[in-house]
Amino acid sequence: MNNCDNWERYKTYLYTNEALGLALDYSRIDFPEGYFREMESEMQEAFQMIRELEKGAIANPDEERMVGHYWLRDAAFAPNKEIETEIKQTSERIRNFGQAVKDGKITSPTGRKFTRFLLIGIGGSALGPQLICDALKAKGKAKEKNKSVGLQAYFLDNTDPDGIDRVLGELDGYLEQTLVIVTSKSGGTIETRNGMLEVQNFFATRGLDFTGQTVAITTKGSKLDLQAEKEKWLARFYIWDWVGGRTSVTSAVGLLPAILQEIDITALLQGARDCDEVTRKADLLNNPAAIMALMWYFLVQKESKRNMVILPYRDSLQLLSRYLQQLVMESLGKEQNLKNEIVQEGLTVFGNKGSTDQHAYVQQLLDGVNDFYALFVEVQQDQRTHTVFVEENITSGDYLKAFLEGTRSALSKKGRESLTLSLQEITPYTMGVLIALFERTVSFYAALINVNAYHQPGVELGKKGANHYIALQRQILQYLREKKGQAFTAEELAAELKQPEETELIYKLLEHLSLNKYHDVKKEKGEDSFSVKYLFQSINPINPDLLKGKA
Repeated sequence: MNNCDNWERYKTYLYTNEALGLALDYSRIDFPEGYFREMESEMQEAFQMIRELEKGAIANPDEERMVGHYWLRDAAFAPNKEIETEIKQTSERIRNFGQAVKDGKITSPTGRKFTRFLLIGIGGSALGPQLICDALKAKGKAKEKNKSVGLQAYFLDNTDPDGIDRVLGELDGYLEQTLVIVTSKSGGTIETRNGMLEVQNFFATRGLDFTGQTVAITTKGSKLDLQAEKEKWLARFYIWDWVGGRTSVTSAVGLLPAILQEIDITALLQGARDCDEVTRKADLLNNPAAIMALMWYFLVQKESKRNMVILPYRDSLQLLSRYLQQLVMESLGKEQNLKNEIVQEGLTVFGNKGSTDQHAYVQQLLDGVNDFYALFVEVQQDQRTHTVFVEENITSGDYLKAFLEGTRSALSKKGRESLTLSLQEITPYTMGVLIALFERTVSFYAALINVNAYHQPGVELGKKGANHYIALQRQILQYLREKKGQAFTAEELAAELKQPEETELIYKLLEHLSLNKYHDVKKEKGEDSFSVKYLFQSINPINPDLLKGKA
């Protein structure tokens, strides 16, 4: 394809919406003429399916729950007045609480004004807030002297003890100024519970009242809600069972951290609301989410390109690929379709940021296997207030744009397809637009491939496997303590426990227990790795509370 052909395709296949501050270039996808007409009927079915969902249709028959993240930014769409009222009241409570914290009207139990917050969550309970806070934190800086600049954000989003220590080490000395937010929709997520217990213990070792400066974000009546009520936590904010974790960023999950950072949540919600309005339109060529979903469908289903490389050309969007990994892969990676047929659908998402990716993996994109498509995300306006010329008439921002266009052109010349999504600038409004655009695109694509985008059975299987591991660990420790001083190989212990089919896992558990000394499991050398013996040998007295998981 020559440059003249490229120009004609660009003019034909460029969607722009000045009101949203958005443009989508899909001219470098090699779909055939007539493709949109061919897909019209299937897309209209997708529109109807989503209209039913927005009216309150059951999305997850196995869980008997609706999907209503669209109602969060426009409560008038809620299926009944009760839900509409709850959404509005929760939003108002978040605004009032956040402002009171920033104004110093709500303080820690020692009377200190909060200058930081620590959010404990995982998956959608952390990824959305992290994206918003990282993308917009510079916007929260006050220009007027003595005006609040918002709280500094910290996140615990894993059950890694080393990672927990790293974050808590940064907060040590500032705990009295740190508001803790524990976010778990179910109220029983293990990783979040572990993080909460670790932080609770950290507060206790410094003689501070954890409950007096901690907020819960959860569903009403959950285990976490009941705990927070009983212990008289500082506040509780609710989300609903019809809000999925990966689509919860416009609920209390994302709004509270945002307002604490002086991010304009009114504008954020307005951007999402306006994008929802545009992407409800059944006119395919004037609907950016429909266009993007159709491009994904063509690339994946017609060309078998099941890898989507996210290339955001701004540091402020460096977390976008991680956010989209969950939104896209957890929604679309399904073994069965809605007819319970085995289909094993999915779309793999990875990415870094431009122009860093130029020196990371673009080499493979250009010369390696052609099993992907790229999604460039650009922000057209630099946010800085001063200009630095690195060459005559050339700024760093000019080079950033040059590298994007250079990579896009190089991919095209190599026959590698790409989409380019352009935002005029990064603001709370355009971040709302961006989030709503991808949420709707995923919904459309899921409808096209006939899968349920709103459940995650595979994740539940992983949790069951982890629970089995923990149960086996408890069994091993109990047995070794009962046989104190006796040593066993993994095979011998498996036989003693009458679980020979678990020998591999028992071996791995014994290795883990022996390497982490607090379990008091000692390893005796053998002739090889698998003849090693393990025994319980108490070195330090065991604190019963620690064994029970108490802070």
